[in-house]
Amino acid sequence: MVEPVTTPAMQLDRRADFPILAQPVRGQRLVYLDNGATTQKPAVVIQAEKDFYEKSNANIHRGVHWLSQHATDLYDQARVTTQQFLNARRVEEIVFTAGTTDSINLVAYTWGLDNLKAGDEIVLTGLEHHSNIVPWQLVAQRTGAVIKVVPVLDNGELDLDAYQQLLSEKTKLVGIVHVSNALGTVNPVAEMTRLAHQVGAKVLIDGAQAVAHTVVDVQALDCDFYVFSGHKIYGPTGTGVLYAKYDILDAMSPWRGGGDMIHTVSFEGSTYAPVPQRFEAGTPNIAGVIVLAEALRYVQSVGLAQIAAHEDALLRYATEQLQQLKGITLVGTAAQKAGVLSFLVDDIHPHDLGTILDMDGVAIRAGHHCAMPLMTRFGIPGTARASFALYNSFDDVDALVTSLKKAQKLFGVSDE
Repeated sequence: MVEPVTTPAMQLDRRADFPILAQPVRGQRLVYLDNGATTQKPAVVIQAEKDFYEKSNANIHRGVHWLSQHATDLYDQARVTTQQFLNARRVEEIVFTAGTTDSINLVAYTWGLDNLKAGDEIVLTGLEHHSNIVPWQLVAQRTGAVIKVVPVLDNGELDLDAYQQLLSEKTKLVGIVHVSNALGTVNPVAEMTRLAHQVGAKVLIDGAQAVAHTVVDVQALDCDFYVFSGHKIYGPTGTGVLYAKYDILDAMSPWRGGGDMIHTVSFEGSTYAPVPQRFEAGTPNIAGVIVLAEALRYVQSVGLAQIAAHEDALLRYATEQLQQLKGITLVGTAAQKAGVLSFLVDDIHPHDLGTILDMDGVAIRAGHHCAMPLMTRFGIPGTARASFALYNSFDDVDALVTSLKKAQKLFGVSDE
């Protein structure tokens, strides 16, 4: 076994913060390596939700009683916390949603329908999750816009020369995943945004797989939209964030109608609340938003730079270990990666592999990872994927490798 070079930054040990990880699975120590799908929740996040319902539960923005005002203060503070987390210029640039998919649909059906017309071009990449493909397809069908796709190189990186060739005065929107959920490729989103702006295009960055692994500064990126989900960053499911530059957001039409997004209502017509309330119709996921802010504070308390260094060390160690095993092919070997190891094992279907590893308490993902066009590009139905989080360890990697060897022996494909 190749022993990793250890440094203090690589010795992050936060497993004890996460109660679920103390739970055995099938009589085995739980090795949770499906963080690209969803992360586990630290005790402080779980406690924050319990505290809200026990001490602060009320509807917001409507009541004059103490509980309502208190809940409103917590909700509004969560917006400030999120603004600071992304380094947005204004707190009004933060819209709370149900997740990354919801955020992208909001942009597609408001900004997209208002601004796209026949012959306009939407540039997406071959690395995109379905949530950054299908909404634009639906909008393109309604507007007559055309979708162009940046090709993926054999190592899982984007063909940036082809990207520049695709950009033109017809390009109105560029949608880029910050970190590929299927391969872990980290895209040069700041440079891609700069090039898109040169032709007058707006840029939406899907940050679902990035925010838990690296510092995100939306002002430095200069993107027009940035989206992410709470459950990918140790927060609750059903929560998400849309960041948009204020002038763009302020010019966008409402999407969903209802309470709290209005200024006045009559049967002759309605006027709408300012942003961001204009895009948060009805009673929002109050507890979820407040708890999401607690998750962001938890990540900041650990330190994103420390998390990134730790996860990079895990990824490099896991890559080295799997490369030493015969019959295993890594899919996606980009120079810049974050937290994802996608691979194939000869003669074992990824779903079968995932089932076998589960018997050892090792949880991985198997399938197309909601990136079917990417799988088609590589000529495969899917991969096995191990994805890392701050609570993973070198022991987890060793458990993965041991279980992979057992699976190969079981299928008679091991030389040992």
